[in-house]
Amino acid sequence: MYYDSVETLERGELENLQVDSLKKTIAIAMRSPYYRDRLAGFDLDEIKSVADIVKLPFTTKDDLRSQYPYGLLTLPREDYVRLHASSGTTGTPTAVFYTQADLDRWADLVARSMYACGCRKSDVLQNMAGYGLFTGGLGFHYGSEKLGMITIPAGAGNTKRQIKLIRDFNVTVMHIIPSFALYFASQVREAGFDPAEMPWRIALIGAEPHTEETRRKIEEMLHIKAYNSYGMSELNGPGVAFECTEQSGMHIWEDAYIPEIINPETGEHVEEGEIGELVMTTITREGMPIIRYRTRDLTRFIPGQCPCGRTHRRIDRITGRADDMMILKGVNIYPMQIEQCLMSMPEVGHNYLIELYKEGLTDQMRVKVEIKDEFFVEDMRVLQGLQKKIAKRLHSEILITPRVELVMHDSIPKSPGKAIRVKDLRNEE
Repeated sequence: MYYDSVETLERGELENLQVDSLKKTIAIAMRSPYYRDRLAGFDLDEIKSVADIVKLPFTTKDDLRSQYPYGLLTLPREDYVRLHASSGTTGTPTAVFYTQADLDRWADLVARSMYACGCRKSDVLQNMAGYGLFTGGLGFHYGSEKLGMITIPAGAGNTKRQIKLIRDFNVTVMHIIPSFALYFASQVREAGFDPAEMPWRIALIGAEPHTEETRRKIEEMLHIKAYNSYGMSELNGPGVAFECTEQSGMHIWEDAYIPEIINPETGEHVEEGEIGELVMTTITREGMPIIRYRTRDLTRFIPGQCPCGRTHRRIDRITGRADDMMILKGVNIYPMQIEQCLMSMPEVGHNYLIELYKEGLTDQMRVKVEIKDEFFVEDMRVLQGLQKKIAKRLHSEILITPRVELVMHDSIPKSPGKAIRVKDLRNEE
């Protein structure tokens, strides 16, 4: 039932393991130029319990950027075997280095994650994520091979080839980002295939925040079970947290990470079950450990133990990022609130785009919504009625009424990687 015995350690045993690993991590981190300065004079004897982690400073993405490229390395450069990095499209990228031991541990965490949601050695995995500096492709690739599955490195895009590979090799597990999964489902039907008759049974989804409504739509359209996952390159990549077959939250693998949830404004821990910013500390990485990393991702701890029997704490799906909140007319709005509304409506297709623009001196919001072909009719009265219905539904959730534009199915441009959900045009108009 479990990939390894550490998944069901008693809480006390798990926390003792975390304390020992945290002390080792601090000692290793202090070999790097950055943490040598940040932790100068820190006494390891101050760490007596997991709660003592608050005595350590936060690390932010700006800190990582300031140390680009080598300021966080704890070993000579010849001891590293791989580098991943963010795209760096908005400034200095973040670079993450791995030793072979780090890669082996990462693969093991991904394999454990895949096992938790039902993947087995007898399965065939088609990896439909991009390879390269993005950690998702290689992370799942090596995790799948570690689990012993036949692994097809299909990469992203090329829908016809994806369908052929799935049919020819009886692919049972797909790794696919949510926005592409919805598009892929429509393309499977357009190609003349019934998703219910395809060999797949599991979709591993992640890389971009998505709502429960989007997950259910993927499951319904593909006739598959879709499991949510969480990861980021600064923390390895995928395999940081993963759903089990219960689909009741994502288990954070606490033998590899110490999670905290804080108030993003004050930095203080929030109450159990309250939404806040996820803070993560790596406790098994030797090449580039990260201490109290502020992910900016918003989530909460799910109280209680999972029915699956695993003792590692669960986090809820990511509801957004502390830094992607939009403020319009004095109202705080997150893109995920808009997605939740749209994906619950049967008329809506699989894509949408939020545009922020100025009208005079006032900030405004425009939501472009793809409509399924059967609802995109020539009768303007019908379309106007649907337009008003969507606007009203959005107003009930976000408390302002955005301008809603209905567009044809597959008309919003697709991005090659993570879906672009928000465009800020306020400085362009």
